[in-house]
Amino acid sequence: MAGIALETYGTYDRARTVRGFGRGDARFRVLTLAAALLVVAIFLGVLAALIEGAWPAIKAFGLPFLWTEKWNPVTEKFGALAPIYGTLVTSFLAMLIAVPVGIGIAIFLTEICPNAFKRPISIAIELLAGIPSIIYGIWGLFVLAPFLQSTIQPWLIDVFANVPVLSSLFEGPPYGIGVFTAALILSIMILPFISAVTRDVFETAPPMLKEAAYGLGCTRWEVMWHVVLPYSRAGVVGGAMLALGRALGETMAITFVIGNAHRISASLLAPGTTISAAIANEFTEALGDLYVPSLIELGLILFFITFLVLASAQLMLRRLEAAGGKK
Repeated sequence: MAGIALETYGTYDRARTVRGFGRGDARFRVLTLAAALLVVAIFLGVLAALIEGAWPAIKAFGLPFLWTEKWNPVTEKFGALAPIYGTLVTSFLAMLIAVPVGIGIAIFLTEICPNAFKRPISIAIELLAGIPSIIYGIWGLFVLAPFLQSTIQPWLIDVFANVPVLSSLFEGPPYGIGVFTAALILSIMILPFISAVTRDVFETAPPMLKEAAYGLGCTRWEVMWHVVLPYSRAGVVGGAMLALGRALGETMAITFVIGNAHRISASLLAPGTTISAAIANEFTEALGDLYVPSLIELGLILFFITFLVLASAQLMLRRLEAAGGKK
């Protein structure tokens, strides 16, 4: 009888424990589903708020708002072409500068740098990522812009004066501030993200593969180009896209140094503006029935640009992973 009772008690206890696990698992699924739905709700809520706020400008200007350069608060004639152009050009130039430099820093830290200097350099890079953007803006306005105006920009104008295409990119008076200066500041700001992510990705490459390549007589460059980069290319692209997302939405630092002019110029030395800089500069003093909605529509455009960039990055990463899996 005691054995039967013990067996019965043990069977009952296991069943109750299993039911408890099932209830806990169900609660966990509900909580995670609620968290995922909350993110979707926030995304849709922000999108709905932007569309509602921008609706008067959408009705007044329609699609031509996207390719109209004119921005006149007095006559309430607005177009988004100049801010869109400034946002894309500054982000592209910043990536053009920061990606090679960031990858070079990552290669140096993982393959070349002596162990005694790895940690100090890594800490310095992480500190760069923690500096507030307004500090970058102040430094750019009072230190970098005067230096560029007196030294770098006159040199660029003289060197490329007779070079086709490049002469139009570096022409005009050296203002110091402008699209080129904004791109430099932006490249410095996103450099820590690219270098830190790329360094971590490079460190995941199996040492056995690198040692095998060295054993075959490969140089350090050949090992990085043919072994480490192909192995970690998805992570490198992911880090670059993360940095691009940061670059597209940067506000304060760019506002200080870009010049805040609603016009498009072929010269990179000329003042310009970006979507975020235009909103930050003008939102507090925007009056009229279409001024504020036009600024909100700029925010809606930036929302879609960022979404498209991140979606394209996800698609690219999936294709890279699929290609790597086939190999």
